[in-house]
Amino acid sequence: MNDGDEGAGHAAPAKRKDARRNKETLLDAAAAVFVASGVEAPVRDIAAEAGVGLGTIYRHFPTRADLIIAVYRHQVDACAEAGPALLATSATPYAALGQWINRFVDFLVTKHGLAAVLQSDNAGFDALHAYFLDRLLPVCTQLLEAAAAAGEIRSDLEAYELMRGVGNLCIGAESDPRYDARRLVALLIAGLRQSH
Repeated sequence: MNDGDEGAGHAAPAKRKDARRNKETLLDAAAAVFVASGVEAPVRDIAAEAGVGLGTIYRHFPTRADLIIAVYRHQVDACAEAGPALLATSATPYAALGQWINRFVDFLVTKHGLAAVLQSDNAGFDALHAYFLDRLLPVCTQLLEAAAAAGEIRSDLEAYELMRGVGNLCIGAESDPRYDARRLVALLIAGLRQSH
């Protein structure tokens, strides 16, 4: 009896890792479908994109709201995790800040359909805005402080101000072909440079 228990103990972490990877694949697939077709896209399209059955999706996410919230959190987490990684691999902290802001813009512009759903009165969505700020503000702060400490940018800018400004520049960007939010955000980031 004990031998069987021991074997299960070794298999469990690997199984959990597989389950987590499968869930991430599912969330990436759902995000891709939401971006292409909107958050009302049929769940069967998400299942096809992820290469799983409908039952698998419903087992993880009993309602569409559960799935939308999970996709949004997954995307916020990816954006948050990118900050320290870019800081470690970029030539300068300012370059890392610029690349991270580009990712943030991608998130804002492509996830606009998600953002619209978040305006609904579902209680689960209320916590998402706080999650968004809790996860992303510290990352943006870290990038700003590193670039300021390196003397690359002015040091009097708050992360919240910058993220709010970038967010405002992205409003409506996906529906107006004559408006290039990325270009304006690039001008804003260029304007942070410390003139020597």
